[in-house]
Amino acid sequence: MTRFRSLAVPTALGAAALMAVCASTHAAVVDVTVTVQNLAPTNSISFAPLHVGFNNGSFDAFNLGGAATAPIISVAEGGAGGAWQAAFAAADPGATRGTIGGLLVPGASNSLTFRVDTALNPFFTFAAMAVPSNDFFIGNDSPTEYRLFDASGHLSIPTIGIKANEIWDAGSEVFNPAAAAFVGNNDLRRDQNSVVAFNFAELAAFNGLTTGAGYTFNSALTADSDVYRISFGVTAVPEPGSYALLAAGLASVGFMARRRRGGMQPTGTAAA
Repeated sequence: MTRFRSLAVPTALGAAALMAVCASTHAAVVDVTVTVQNLAPTNSISFAPLHVGFNNGSFDAFNLGGAATAPIISVAEGGAGGAWQAAFAAADPGATRGTIGGLLVPGASNSLTFRVDTALNPFFTFAAMAVPSNDFFIGNDSPTEYRLFDASGHLSIPTIGIKANEIWDAGSEVFNPAAAAFVGNNDLRRDQNSVVAFNFAELAAFNGLTTGAGYTFNSALTADSDVYRISFGVTAVPEPGSYALLAAGLASVGFMARRRRGGMQPTGTAAA
């Protein structure tokens, strides 16, 4: 009887181990598809584009009970958010930032994909104006409220849901339906110089007004009404170096297999 060294199992195990190593090297870099949905009742509130940032948790745009500053006012009073984006970039240069969609009317949805280094930017921050309003918005008060990714780069929060009683009033502009965005004339607005607070009840004062999207507004909101959802889908992104390492490893496995087929010499002979 002749005994040969077995290469099949070791090389298969080696390839599997190599793939595992490659997977671990790119686990921190992912493509994140962010989907936003307006869950408000028909003819109720709409939302301006959502400003988002995957970040290190250092950018704090506003605080409950504090005076609104330029970054959050740029979101709450017009939706454009230029000062919000600029302040975010200054506070956290390594953040991945962007803006999702246009006007989001009741029942509508939109999505956008971002490439994120989860080791550097595990937190998620967002803000969008709610309309019609003078200065209402949605967003997270604490910059570390939503840690999307754990230390291993795994998604920890698949969705963020927002209810009507989580809508903010920036306190920066006097409440006046005639001067409100989406139903009024912005040239009539006046500074309020108050503080950030929760407020959705005032939205009922817009009932019966024609919106910029052409529908007649009807708030129909209660404190527990779902108004907005942010969902996250994640796909791993292999690093270029991992591809090269994997290719080299698989080539080595193929070479060893060819050597075996070409004729291995016996390592021993059967007893007489």
